[in-house]
Amino acid sequence: MTLNRITSRRAKELVREGWDQRSEIYRPLGAAKDRTKHTDRDYRAWLAPIMKQVPRGGHALDLGCGCGLPTSKLLARRFDAVGVDISDVQIARARKLVPNGRFQRSDMTQLRYPPGSFEVIVSLYAIIHVPLKEQRPLFRRIFRWVTPGGHFLAILGSGRLKALEKGWLGSDSWMYWDHADANTYQRWLEEAGFIVEERKHIPEAGSGGHEMFRLKRPLEAHRARGK
Repeated sequence: MTLNRITSRRAKELVREGWDQRSEIYRPLGAAKDRTKHTDRDYRAWLAPIMKQVPRGGHALDLGCGCGLPTSKLLARRFDAVGVDISDVQIARARKLVPNGRFQRSDMTQLRYPPGSFEVIVSLYAIIHVPLKEQRPLFRRIFRWVTPGGHFLAILGSGRLKALEKGWLGSDSWMYWDHADANTYQRWLEEAGFIVEERKHIPEAGSGGHEMFRLKRPLEAHRARGK
């Protein structure tokens, strides 16, 4: 398989197949951390500033929710939470593991929601599996879905990477990554209209790490540059 010739459709099929096969390896039932070695405490810390600002009962969207642990579960304790993932297996697990959440199997780039549908949108380690050319338009849609004054939390790439891995997590499946560097992401997010409230590098053994962005849509909505 040639990386530079892979189509967007095929890339998404590989991501779906990879997660279908390795969902329980990446996040075993009862495990206190995932394969990135981040614990539930880490996820709570990333979400905490938003949780403190948004009243209970608001609407939250988890893009690339995986099996629902821990992000969708944390969101569903406080909000009317919807999780979306491309993997059938991940969604089936999420429905069992987070019964008070709502879950949808879908390609996040194909989602359409009315403007201002969510006070909180979260996407952690997920957009990095979306073909890069589809990410910038996705950020513009996410901006529209967030209520004025609402929040978007994302963990994205730190350095530019486009990669395929055969035998991912010891399986016979492939996995696909495609992400920009952190400065490019900040530019795209600001062009979409977001205010960057926090940017933090997350170091990880064996890789260049990732970048966390905690963002806010201004109360006075304005037309994003580049539309």
